[in-house]
Amino acid sequence: MKHIYTSVDIGTDTTKVVVTELYRGKLNLLAASSIKSGGIKKGLITDVDLASSSLKKAISEVEEMLGFKIKKVLVNIPEFFAEFHKVDGELKIDSSDMVITGNHVKRVLEVALKSASFTKEVVSIIPIDFTIDEQSGIKDPKGLMGDVLRVRAVAVLTPKKNIYSVVNLVDSLGLDVVDISLNGIGDINAFRNKETDSKLGAIVNVGYETTNVSIYNKGIIIKNSVICMGGKNIDNDISYMYKIDLDEACRIKEKFALAHKSGANLNEFYDSSSGKINQFEVTEVVMSRIEEILSLAKKEIGTLANRKMDYVIVTGGVSNMERFSAIASDVFGKDVIIGNVNIVGIRNNKYSSCIGNAVYYINRLKLFGDDISMVSDSEFDDLIFSKGSLVNVSSESMLGKVFGYFFGDTNEEES
Repeated sequence: MKHIYTSVDIGTDTTKVVVTELYRGKLNLLAASSIKSGGIKKGLITDVDLASSSLKKAISEVEEMLGFKIKKVLVNIPEFFAEFHKVDGELKIDSSDMVITGNHVKRVLEVALKSASFTKEVVSIIPIDFTIDEQSGIKDPKGLMGDVLRVRAVAVLTPKKNIYSVVNLVDSLGLDVVDISLNGIGDINAFRNKETDSKLGAIVNVGYETTNVSIYNKGIIIKNSVICMGGKNIDNDISYMYKIDLDEACRIKEKFALAHKSGANLNEFYDSSSGKINQFEVTEVVMSRIEEILSLAKKEIGTLANRKMDYVIVTGGVSNMERFSAIASDVFGKDVIIGNVNIVGIRNNKYSSCIGNAVYYINRLKLFGDDISMVSDSEFDDLIFSKGSLVNVSSESMLGKVFGYFFGDTNEEES
């Protein structure tokens, strides 16, 4: 079976679609598209028709590259007012051989979720560790034997409208939502390593209109906050200072200005619609705003965690700017890490959440012992075009649908 996964990130500035294939344990890019978003304000859908048009264009673009239809996707949902709660579950192993399977893992996580009462909707549940009888600290219990399986986990919650708005939008295009996640979950999975899996840290994702600040303990998201400031504020500053429109200001930010004045050239100029713009001067404008955004993020980290971080990673499209590491070091110190999305075909940090959410989904499949692809071999090899069935969101509780997303059918007999 070919293991192909499509991840969608509906952002304020751009709607991104990434199609990857897991081959011999390595994630390879098959196609990616980034289309200017419409109908999105600060990460929330404000105009369904415009947002739908942007997503449709992004999906169509990757379909043209690949030569087959995209039917199933992973999607991110807005992080506003997200909550993270520790939950526990316990399951008696009822199979005759007492060997723990992926289905047992799903069921004990479901028990953990049902053990608590939430006022918000469940996005996902992330295991911290498992205990089998008296043996604790187990990360993957499959294949081990025992009488009782216990789990400690973090339940991820958001307001109902954050989920419904995105799922309804995707469903309206005839796409089946296989899984939902937060960009904060995607970011840690895009950059995770031994340090992130063993320490306390933060990731700052500087987006277009918002900046997400997430705190992680041993690779698991535990707190999150959204700052209503991002790359658009830089565009506004340039537009105001030089009396040019926002599109031209954005081009200057991305193609000419630097993030730190230490590398800017006094003798280099950009011919704008309002006249020549000096690189050093415009860089000072840009640097001032980036410094403000990162300083606010640093303050938010202190508020959320109230202790020193072992690592801070900065990502998002703005972090691709030349000399960004210099301004980040000024704010966070020399040990700050600039995210590095480095898959062949994608070397741009605006894709970090999109790629990371695919990695997160694949890791969960491995934990559950599932062998799933979003594209069948027949679709891939024979380019068979057929419409998948849709789920009517309004006819089901969202919690029930979420169980379907990350548990599947847990009523099947043990194999």
